[in-house]
This record gives sequence, structure tokens and C-alpha cells, in this order.
Amino acid sequence: MLENYAECAASEHITTTGFSFSRNHEIQTVVLCRNSLLRMGLKHLLTGTRFAVCETDFAIAALSQEVRSLTPELFLVDVSSCSEEELKTVSILKAHFPQARIIAFADTFDLGFVRLGLEAGVNGYCLFTSDREVLIKSLELAMLGEIILPTVLVQSAFQQLAPFLEQGAIGQSSEPKATSPAAHKLSPREAEILGCIMGGAPNKIIARQLDVTEATVKVHVKAILRKVGAANRTQAAMWATEHLGTGGKQVLHA
Repeated sequence: MLENYAECAASEHITTTGFSFSRNHEIQTVVLCRNSLLRMGLKHLLTGTRFAVCETDFAIAALSQEVRSLTPELFLVDVSSCSEEELKTVSILKAHFPQARIIAFADTFDLGFVRLGLEAGVNGYCLFTSDREVLIKSLELAMLGEIILPTVLVQSAFQQLAPFLEQGAIGQSSEPKATSPAAHKLSPREAEILGCIMGGAPNKIIARQLDVTEATVKVHVKAILRKVGAANRTQAAMWATEHLGTGGKQVLHA
């Protein structure tokens, strides 16, 4: 079904990205990746396809005049570190090439980082371990305007939301609720970190924002999960939304 949709749409020149996309259209593709082996691997996988690859390292400054003159239509960006630098790179690419599609690559993805990436301008996520056919069809769909998410990422999101769906926590009345007593058990720092978690920030970014070590953030996160009775970060964020009343983050920082 995935293959049929991509091929049908491409043959009919259907696209929401502003590019002419047909079987004979060569897509100027730039790979931004620090690891030379991964760059070569991606380039090899795309050999013989409509994706004409110009590889480079991760630094924006490394985008040569030749690359800029090509008017890249697709960027494949290594986000393995889940860092602020990578998010900043995505934002810069989107600012310089607003019509281009940006696909983030990594071995695994943190749901919070995925959310931040989408806000920064990422148009899809792919795993370095994806099969060649899956990779190519995913990129073709991305060029047609679709948002691409790996199946494992979607499954993870549903698994983390399952307890709340079962309890009916989602879709209930939005009437104001009293702040839960558990919120008052949180220390000021824990409340601050829970606020960051509600915003989807991963530990690395929280640590930089609060000027503490990532290890310290992890200790606080464990304490937060224990105090609010959550099994993971997503449940903690859902708990905060459900139990902190209309004040939300304002209650946390009060």
C-alpha cells in the first residue's frame, strides 16, 4: 500500500512541497552527518534512485557554495546526539531553504526530542537501520508532503498513552480541577524539571537550560516519577496536565 501510494502520487506530479515531483525528477539531496561511514552508507543506499546525494559533514558552514547553488530539496540530518546543536541546525536549514524537506536520522529516538524536532522544522524521522526499500519509499512520501515516523516510534507513543486511554484520562471534561496533593511533594527543582518534561525537553536540554549535569536531571526525574506514580516521562507529563488544574506550569512554578 505504501509503495502504491508513493508511486501513484509521484506519477501524477502530486506534491505539497512546491517541487515538481515525477519519476524523472532528480531530487537534490544533502546528507549532514558527522560519521563518514554513515554518510557513505546513506549515499550508497540511494545510488540509482532519483535522490542525487551531495554528502558533507554536520557543520552548516560546510555547506559549500556548490551545494547552495543546487537549491537542495531534501536534507538528511544525523540527530543521533539529540542535542540543541542539532535542533539549531534544523532551524537554520529551514530558514535558508524553506521549501526543502528535512528528514532526521538516528538509531533510536526520544519522544520528547521528536516533538522538539517537529517544532524546529523536521518533516520526518528515519532509522539508520531501515531497509533500503523502506528508506526510499519513506523519502518519496516525505517529498509528497507526508510526515514520516518509524513504526517503532508510533508503537512506543501508543504504549505510553495506553494507561491514560484505559482510564479515560484523555477526552474528559476540560473543567478546572483542584491541584493534586502530590504536586506539593515536589521540590522546587523537581517542579521546574517536570515543567520542562511537559514541554517535551529531553534530559540533555533540561540540563543545559538549568545549568546542571545530566546525571542530576536523571536523579530528579526518577524522584518525580516515584512521587507522581508514573512509569515514564510521558505519563508524568500526562499526570501534570491532568492533576495540576488550569494553572498547568504556572502551578508548578508558584
